[in-house]
Amino acid sequence: MSHPTPYPVRLADEITRQLGQLADHLSQLPPPQAAQVIARVLDPDTGVLSGVTHLVSIGSVFAKDQAERGALPPEVWLALGRASNELHDITLDLDEHQTTLKHVGAQPATTAAKPPTPAPLVIRRRR
Repeated sequence: MSHPTPYPVRLADEITRQLGQLADHLSQLPPPQAAQVIARVLDPDTGVLSGVTHLVSIGSVFAKDQAERGALPPEVWLALGRASNELHDITLDLDEHQTTLKHVGAQPATTAAKPPTPAPLVIRRRR
């Protein structure tokens, strides 16, 4: 007799599926709508990225407890803690671009008479 999949596992699977759908839609949206979606995903208070960061942080607390009990190797806790910290830093870095994304998202989807001027991108050199 197989055990039914617990609700939280099904929920994680469904969220993963929906994130895939969102990425598929994002790749096909006009720039203003894509900017709106990205701005919402990156919103530091209610966005997907902050939710994932919080989830990884909670996972780190769980892993620490389990590592202290000997049920998980300490490396699992350390990796989750590092991931949580790095995601938090990334969220802070991206937060400074929220206003720009919201501004682009508020523009109409019609083509402008003069196309925007491309910005030079930073190229990193290998050492």
